[in-house]
Amino acid sequence: MKTVYITRREHFNAAHKLWNEEWSDEKNEAVFGKCSNKNWHGHNFNIFVTVKGVPNVDTGFVINLKDLSKIMKEYVVEALDHKNLNLDVPFMNGVLASTENLVMKIWEEIEEPIKKAGGVLAKIRLEETENNYVEYYGGNEPF
Repeated sequence: MKTVYITRREHFNAAHKLWNEEWSDEKNEAVFGKCSNKNWHGHNFNIFVTVKGVPNVDTGFVINLKDLSKIMKEYVVEALDHKNLNLDVPFMNGVLASTENLVMKIWEEIEEPIKKAGGVLAKIRLEETENNYVEYYGGNEPF
C-alpha cells in the first residue's frame, strides 16, 4: 500500500513578544526589533497539520478529518486563540515565544492525540504572516 498525506487547516489569533529575559532592553531591541515591543503585538496565524498513513480499507481514510479537526480545535485553537503566548499558554511557559518554538510545542501537544485517532503526525506548517511561516517535521525531516 502507498502512503498518503492529508492536511487540515485551522486559524487562530494570538499576541506575543520576543524577549530574552537575560538580555538588556537594548540587546532585545537590537535583535528582535519591533517584535520586542513591551506592549506586545499580534498575528493572525494559519496552521496546517499533515497526517500520513495508508488509507483504511473500509473508509479510505488516513485519519477521519472530523477527528483531526476536533484535535486541532481542542489542543491548538482553544489553547491559543486570542491568548498572549507569553502569559496565557501553559505549554509555552519559560519558552521564548518565537514561531519556531511555538510549532515545536504544538507538535508535542497534538502528536499523541493524533496517534490515538489512528494517524501519524508528519508535518506542521505554521504561518505567522503571509510572508513568514515555519514547517516542522518532528525531527523526521524528509531531506
